[in-house]
Amino acid sequence: MTSRFWNYIPNDVIFLMPTEEWTFSRNGYSIRNRTVLAALTNKQSNEDGTLSDEEITFLLRRAEGGFGIVTTAASHVMENGQGWTGEMGVWGDHQIPGLTRLADGLRDYGALSLVQIFHGGMRAPAEIIGTTPISASINDEMSGNEPAREMTAEEVEDAIGAFAAAAERCERAGIDGVEIHGAHGYLIAQFLGTITNRREDKWGGDLTGRFRFLMRIIDAIRERTSPSFVVVVRISPEIETLGIKIDDSLELAKRLSKKDIDALHISCWDVFKGSEGEPDDSRTLTRRFREAIPDDFPLISTGSIWTAEDARFVMEEGADLVGVGRVGIAHPDWPFGLKDSEYSPAPPPFTTQHLDSVSLSPIFVEYMHRYRGFVVGGRPLDD
Repeated sequence: MTSRFWNYIPNDVIFLMPTEEWTFSRNGYSIRNRTVLAALTNKQSNEDGTLSDEEITFLLRRAEGGFGIVTTAASHVMENGQGWTGEMGVWGDHQIPGLTRLADGLRDYGALSLVQIFHGGMRAPAEIIGTTPISASINDEMSGNEPAREMTAEEVEDAIGAFAAAAERCERAGIDGVEIHGAHGYLIAQFLGTITNRREDKWGGDLTGRFRFLMRIIDAIRERTSPSFVVVVRISPEIETLGIKIDDSLELAKRLSKKDIDALHISCWDVFKGSEGEPDDSRTLTRRFREAIPDDFPLISTGSIWTAEDARFVMEEGADLVGVGRVGIAHPDWPFGLKDSEYSPAPPPFTTQHLDSVSLSPIFVEYMHRYRGFVVGGRPLDD
């Protein structure tokens, strides 16, 4: 046995390969393999939220490299939801031409296109959005950002409408679907957590109340897009600072599996680990979610996957699709490499010359210097 994967597979176990074609069960949409380029912050978009040539080039290079699904960076659905500079937007029709260029290019290269839609909530800095941030309740991360105020009921409805309008805008541009970003502590996650959501109206309280914002977003998107439009929901299994616990997330997954969506995407950070909140349970997060939802409900799992062995491991744990981030930045042809069962691409750190050669702009390369140990001369691993 290797450290992460059994060399011996029992006769009654189907050997899963990430290079195989795969079909969404809800709409019959087929993709060429089970690989997913996850959303990656890159700060390459223009000031008005439109896609830059550099960002489109980066994404098309990953489609050319064989990814089955290519997801854009997080894209704010309202102007007051922008989380950082250089962030892609989907809040205005002026952003459609760039989306159309991207959709056409990804389709030409054979990849399914997803735009990740989100709102920063309390993580939308006042200095960027020009007003006080909003959230499920009054929240202050004590990070220098202005404390967020509680959204009114009307503002909650407006935000739901903005998510739906963004999805409709994406479909008009020819994008295949959206990924609703309910992970990583942004607005939807702020509604899901017991610490960040202390509301006493229908948008807070028990699980149903805290889940309502996300559920209504799904319903609104479905009302304004076609049946074939792909909808994926991404969540974080646990965020201690927000009050998101594993048991609540497993219940959310069960309820999501009954909604009219195409897949659940879990952000594990490390697919080889289990719950931090329940250390006595040795099961990986992927295994726990697989056991919580129906066998035929599509599951994407992402976090610290690098080699072909890693990809096989997470699939054996129950993931239908394998999501990657950093390896897709450094190795755009990663899906092709998986045809070799022993594929183990070079690890970081990478030179700026290498990153330039795989279609990262100077802005993106500079941003990657912040990742521990990723770029030669960048932030050290022991920082």
